[in-house]
Amino acid sequence: MTKFGMVARALTGVVVLMLVAAACSSDDDSGGSTGSTGSGGDLTGSITISGSSTVQPISSLVAELFNDDNPDVAISVDGPGTGDGFVLFCKGETDISDASRPIEPEEAKACKKAGIDYTELEIGLDGITVMTNPANDSVTCLDKGDLYALFGPESDGIDTWNGADTLAKQVGGKDSLPDMSLEITAPGEESGTYDAFIELAGIEDTALAQGVPEDKAAALRSDYQSSANDNVIIQAMEGSDGALGFVGFAFADQAGDQIKEIQVDGGDGCVEPSFDTISDGSYPLSRSLYIYVNNEKASTGDNAAAISAYVDMYVSSTGLQEAVSEADYVPLPDDRQQTTGQTWSQAMG
Repeated sequence: MTKFGMVARALTGVVVLMLVAAACSSDDDSGGSTGSTGSGGDLTGSITISGSSTVQPISSLVAELFNDDNPDVAISVDGPGTGDGFVLFCKGETDISDASRPIEPEEAKACKKAGIDYTELEIGLDGITVMTNPANDSVTCLDKGDLYALFGPESDGIDTWNGADTLAKQVGGKDSLPDMSLEITAPGEESGTYDAFIELAGIEDTALAQGVPEDKAAALRSDYQSSANDNVIIQAMEGSDGALGFVGFAFADQAGDQIKEIQVDGGDGCVEPSFDTISDGSYPLSRSLYIYVNNEKASTGDNAAAISAYVDMYVSSTGLQEAVSEADYVPLPDDRQQTTGQTWSQAMG
């Protein structure tokens, strides 16, 4: 596990307040997309970041690196979930919103109504990792039909793995799940990982094809144990041989032997989540990670200099390569890193 991997696990679901002593500053200049990171210790003020618990470790590490050069800037990084983060962001209560999925139309409408103009910046790649207890030798790969039968909106009351067989067969699953208790712990509705899983696993489309009402199709079953804390989900995998859940790749990867990662078959065979399969998109549950920046606060607000310099560092190689990699996620391809930098430069230009 990397140094920051251990830190990231400890930070999930809490507020990180980084106040580094003013006497300790660095002469290094990390260089941002606009050529300014506010190095030299001249910047003051505060930056408030909230949202995805998946992205939180990356933003926290960028904050740590930024404070090396700018010790008088207080940076708060919180991870209650993508949805909860957008609620705060669209009320103008945060400067930057971490997100493990794109902003949804209703959320964008709330921002527009509040007069909040923002810039979406893609910052890395992740693969939602489906996992179980290491003692579960019966399950190595699940296809999308299996995932629907285990997690989908028609699955309430199914409390054994093979209890999902009939539904799995209806929707193209394997119909050969093991005879053991099923105990699901996974992200709840406040999480962007919840929303992304529904989309990437094809839950909504399958539900609609099954005749599930539209207002219930874009949801998971209602009777599982949900948690906004990824580490709680990881720990739950140790509680029972029949445990089942999903988290972002970094949390699963850092868990090591605590959990067993399950391969996913998206139609082209079973694929395990890894840096390579997430990077090339062959892992079916791969997704992009984002930050959203309040343009007004970054350009003319009281803390504009600090916010813009922080984002400069984020979209430089320091953030998009070093921090993303150190937090155990997958860096964007070079051309997409350049696009992110150009998008930010144009927004501030």
